[in-house]
Amino acid sequence: FILLFEVELLLCSCTLYQSLEDCTGTRNTLSRTPSRKFTDKHEWVTVENGVGTVGISNFAQEALGDVVYCSLPEIGTKLSQHDEFGALESVKAASELYSPLSGEVTEINAALADNPGLVNKSCYQDGWLIKMTVENPAELDELMNEDAYEKYIKSIED
Repeated sequence: FILLFEVELLLCSCTLYQSLEDCTGTRNTLSRTPSRKFTDKHEWVTVENGVGTVGISNFAQEALGDVVYCSLPEIGTKLSQHDEFGALESVKAASELYSPLSGEVTEINAALADNPGLVNKSCYQDGWLIKMTVENPAELDELMNEDAYEKYIKSIED
């Protein structure tokens, strides 16, 4: 067990903004979890099999504070990249949400209706916001990878 855990740790490439449980290690040709891309407004997206999962970054949830309400779109809503699709309200402020990609909303995280704090507790896993089709995969190239996003965060903090 300990050896397996050590191997998983070695294979795992977590960043400053990911917790260990968010991390996926892979061996040789096993399938990889898709890479997370970020917007300059602090949304993230991962795409797998043509479906994008969207949430907010750890930086954003920390800045917001305790999320108390999530306003999300209806399933079937068509979004263009950068469209506002909802809002998060916290004890500190409200923040609009912007679509990282163009596509159609296929699922919303219903768990957030009763437990909006999931956005704070698990922003990269259980606290995701919407799932959507990916109309134009080339839009992913306009987004930041995790290293670029970390540099962006550092630049706006200075």
